[in-house]
Amino acid sequence: MSKNIGSERLSGFLDKDTFFTGEIKFNNTLRIDGTFKGKIFSSSSLLIGETGDVNAEIETGTISINGKVKGTINAKTKVEIFSKGKVIGTIITPKLLIEEGAFFEGECKMKDTNTTPELKRINPPLEEVRNEKKAKK
Repeated sequence: MSKNIGSERLSGFLDKDTFFTGEIKFNNTLRIDGTFKGKIFSSSSLLIGETGDVNAEIETGTISINGKVKGTINAKTKVEIFSKGKVIGTIITPKLLIEEGAFFEGECKMKDTNTTPELKRINPPLEEVRNEKKAKK
């Protein structure tokens, strides 16, 4: 099965009346609206629809969640939890988006990426301010 959704190519789909236990490896994009338990591996995108119920160890490029996910999510690029999404577990990613109304219970570890810009100090440290005040007196 192969179908285009937006600019992405959908390579697999588990519908709402589908129950699957095991391991899934895929290219392109996979959408889950059914129930899945096991392990998911991909460098592409994983979409969890509103009726999706996933209990898994997940390693993917990007994951977008509108349903339920329980387990460990390790996303190389980004995790998105939309307003109807519910996540219980551990998230490891460089970018995390949690929309208002979404539910997240667990632990989040933000990956260090080489593309992280260096932070610049806007205000001088408090010690420098105190020293300047003393020098003016």
